[in-house]
Amino acid sequence: MATYLVVFAGVLFLAVVGTPLARKLGLRLDAVDRPDPTRKVHTVPTPRLGGVAIFLSTLIAILFLGEQYNLTQLGSILVGAAIISLMGLWDDRFSLPPLVKLIGQIGAAILLILTDVRISSFGPLWLNVALTLVWVVGITNAFNLLDNMDGLSGGIAAIAAAYFALMCSFTGQYLVGALSVAVMAACIGFLIYNWNPATIFMGDSGSLFLGFVMAALGIKLRFPQNVPFVTWMIPPLVLGVPIFDTTLVTISRLRRGLNPLTTPGKDHTSHRLTYAGFSRREAVLILYIVGFVFGMLALFITQATVAEGYIIGSAVFAAALYALWRMERPPFWTGGR
Repeated sequence: MATYLVVFAGVLFLAVVGTPLARKLGLRLDAVDRPDPTRKVHTVPTPRLGGVAIFLSTLIAILFLGEQYNLTQLGSILVGAAIISLMGLWDDRFSLPPLVKLIGQIGAAILLILTDVRISSFGPLWLNVALTLVWVVGITNAFNLLDNMDGLSGGIAAIAAAYFALMCSFTGQYLVGALSVAVMAACIGFLIYNWNPATIFMGDSGSLFLGFVMAALGIKLRFPQNVPFVTWMIPPLVLGVPIFDTTLVTISRLRRGLNPLTTPGKDHTSHRLTYAGFSRREAVLILYIVGFVFGMLALFITQATVAEGYIIGSAVFAAALYALWRMERPPFWTGGR
């Protein structure tokens, strides 16, 4: 627990100090997100290099704890995260084609797999490798898509990382837990400046980095007191908000004949809550609450029997299906078919 406190305080300090510096750098390099009424909700040009502060503050914590980790696996997470974040940084400044970003994400996921940071609960090796690729690339992009309103992606990442750290403390995975605490602290330090009205955005360098690291942490979680037939549900539950948002946007855009990967728009869960009458801050807080609830259910599943786990999983799945259907109708959506 002392390690958790030291890591939290150190990374929080670095993020609080580093984020304003990243803001100045963003202005100097003209890495600025300009308003666009067709797809964005902010109204003033805003620097978007906050991800640099999140990445560097977390990186310092990883290096501080590095000698205690499996160095091979640490290296794959570190190199993969650096690739993802640097591609995002380039995209923030100059723009990258979606295919190039996808190839880079697949490459980073393969690095994890080569060092045995992979899913291992579903029978044959080829299936676990395929699921790992889908999981890592999917969660990486889910956090990128979730970064559509002040405080949203960083806050959801902080909540999820807090639950991961708590679960690690229960199972003795203190080093994986310390990395989760580092991510949580970096996000909290960044949120001081990113809460509505934000003075800086994390940009792709931050959202892609968070998604990649959260995906890797979800894979590294172990629950020896329960069976994998139940515990596989825990990481998807903890990360339920970005998964739901990505699913909603994908289904909605396909239904309207749009490419879900290349068509930006104000059709995310947070936007739909504002269409229903909530303010932007209220919409973000509602999704925070949903994230907390998902985390509590995941905590219960760590100790649940097979029957209890699948009852909860089925209930959440049914509720998510209903929410997907409801979000496509007024007052949450009036944008066409």
